[in-house]
Amino acid sequence: MDDSARMWITAVPPFGPDDIGVLLALDLTSQDPGERMVSVLLNRGHEGEEGVFYLLPADLSARYERTGERLAVSLTASRKVLDHDLADQADSLRDHLAGLPSDDADDDRVTLLRRELVTDFVPAVVDGEKQAVLLIDHAGPAPLDELLSEFDQGEASLAVLYAE
Repeated sequence: MDDSARMWITAVPPFGPDDIGVLLALDLTSQDPGERMVSVLLNRGHEGEEGVFYLLPADLSARYERTGERLAVSLTASRKVLDHDLADQADSLRDHLAGLPSDDADDDRVTLLRRELVTDFVPAVVDGEKQAVLLIDHAGPAPLDELLSEFDQGEASLAVLYAE
């Protein structure tokens, strides 16, 4: 699926119909190493409302970038945190992590996932903090209405990521 089929500007329950923001889909069955590493890091989330997990910026965070009419969101994580969390992995994720270049803004961080779409949406900034990015996890590719239905049925969860 292309980025525009896995990134939306929308209102997301349980945050309400007036709280428009960025929602990214994360396929828990994906073979993509970046998606698989993000999935591992979701275990670090702290549950808030039912089915909603909050992650500390040191564990997983998002970065907004705008180029013309395109809004991009990158998910970054600490190489040290990933190395620790992948210690028990029997597959090639650790090798993939070793090959990832460091993030330009922070030598310890790596970019795991980047999505973009054409939109005029500008994330809100409140008290100097950029609007959080929401990540919905699910099994297999799915359109937005199906993902939200899975969340309502308790078959998907939301992660709230600090954004820079």
